[in-house]
Amino acid sequence: MRQNDERMRIAQEFFRGLPHLNALGGRLTGFGDARAEIEMDWRAELVGDPRTGVLHGGVVSALMDTCGGAAVMAHPDNPSGTATISLRIDYMRAATPGQKLRARAECFHMTRKVAFVRALALDDEEDRPVATATGSFTVER
Repeated sequence: MRQNDERMRIAQEFFRGLPHLNALGGRLTGFGDARAEIEMDWRAELVGDPRTGVLHGGVVSALMDTCGGAAVMAHPDNPSGTATISLRIDYMRAATPGQKLRARAECFHMTRKVAFVRALALDDEEDRPVATATGSFTVER
């Protein structure tokens, strides 16, 4: 993922200002060429099942949704903003307790008003996704 340093800096400032991403401890780690990556550390207060230590599914979906929006904003057409229209998430397995969670998203098609995105959620077992997602997002110009 090729990154323009100035666009990355602006994107990091923008995403640092999102309360839900801050609550999750999410960090924008990749941004450019219609792709984005956000990661977060496992934390006990985000666990959905205290018996197993597995992160709540809403944490996974919020991370993937935010990463999808970031991928739209990273598109070379440079939209000024976006909002989620639809997001379908398929959970493949539980995220491994104690491991970082990463979302990677790509905006693979954009019309004048709608962007289409694919995303993955991964922990340290990168060959086995935690979840996949497809979504559509508004394009604000």
